[in-house]
Amino acid sequence: MKSHLSSLLVVGLLACTTARTSAVSETPAAHAKAPLPFIEDDYSRALSEAKSRGLPLFVDTWAPWCHTCRSMRAYVFTDEALARHAGRFVWLELNTDLPGNAGFLEKYPMENWPTFFIIDPREEKALVRFAGSATVAQLERLFEDGERAYRGVAQGPEALLARGDALYGEGKAAEAADVLAQALAEAPADWSRRGRALESLLMAQYGAKRHEACARTALAELPRVPPSPSRANAAGLGLSCSLSVAGDVRDVKELRASLEEKAREAIAPGIAMPADDRSGVFEVLVGARESAGDEAGAKTVAGQWLTFLEGEAAKAPNPEARTVFDSHRMSAALVLGDLMRVVPAIEQSEKELPNDYNPPARLANLYRRLGRLDDALAASDRALTKVQGGRRLRVLSERTDIHVARGEKDAAVRTLEDALAYAKTLSGAQASPRQVAALEKKLADVKAKP
Repeated sequence: MKSHLSSLLVVGLLACTTARTSAVSETPAAHAKAPLPFIEDDYSRALSEAKSRGLPLFVDTWAPWCHTCRSMRAYVFTDEALARHAGRFVWLELNTDLPGNAGFLEKYPMENWPTFFIIDPREEKALVRFAGSATVAQLERLFEDGERAYRGVAQGPEALLARGDALYGEGKAAEAADVLAQALAEAPADWSRRGRALESLLMAQYGAKRHEACARTALAELPRVPPSPSRANAAGLGLSCSLSVAGDVRDVKELRASLEEKAREAIAPGIAMPADDRSGVFEVLVGARESAGDEAGAKTVAGQWLTFLEGEAAKAPNPEARTVFDSHRMSAALVLGDLMRVVPAIEQSEKELPNDYNPPARLANLYRRLGRLDDALAASDRALTKVQGGRRLRVLSERTDIHVARGEKDAAVRTLEDALAYAKTLSGAQASPRQVAALEKKLADVKAKP
């Protein structure tokens, strides 16, 4: 599940891990052991191949910091059941941290990670844009929807779903929401696409800032979706939307309470779903308790969340899969106020994944909060040798906090100036005006300190 509340729960770098390299593959043979023949970080090549083969292009846009992206890579895209679909698309994966992928992000803007695109190479038009996680079964339905849109053969609710997907792919969230709502209204009760369509509708409503409509839609539609990952994700999205509704809106407290109950029901034990999806709903439930001013309740949920995550990490088949849970373990520990409960696990991740910038970046954050400032600065040094793109700005911003805690004002100023200089080398898709403005404000605040 794509998380909306990570930035509220934790300041800093709090997400995911990869099972595949970000280097560009020279030939499809480089993926001979993978179920799907992904081309890595080469949109031009993938587009050319899709045109020449007369196939739509499937794009997995991911980032090393995104826990859901890494869950997909560790647990879903490795599933051999996907091998039979290899010939349906040309497959492309893009690491959005890499400056070389900025052109794709400018052409196909995205707000959430991961986002999956199905693109018509004839017009370079996004037929489908789906944000969040998916099981193998959900991916297979996405494949069918993309092919149907590519061939232009959809009818009835499927045609409306295809139209809504295309509008969302073009960045027209409000128009997409209207069409997707029509699709749900016209579809039969047992429509096989209902769960997927509801997730897409809620994401479009969220993107259009129709938070109240998103929350009320979720509450109305959830009973029509059977227990499943789609239902859990829709419950989490609806609850997340409700937390953005103004407090003076009619019956908003009752709306939030109802959606909180639906979210708890959706992740009940015994309902099969990816661990990352269940964790994402836990995260929103913590945010709901915090929004209600219920600190004790937030800690209770965070304790349940962290216990769940520790159990999933213990079952993970390899370090890449285990580190999927690191960012959420850190989020839960911060709410609990028990940081040492997660420090050893993230130290272990750094030892086992020496080329990953996430563990040292997270350790820099944790060590700073624990008052271990020399360790924090050393961990930041290690992260900076590996990180690039927009995430480098995050690491530099966090490094500033370490310098401030050490009483090193001049070093803090230099670090922020370095971050702003680096931002100028990136495209707006990787260093947004909002990020740059935040760095500029932070620099002004640091300079104003005695």
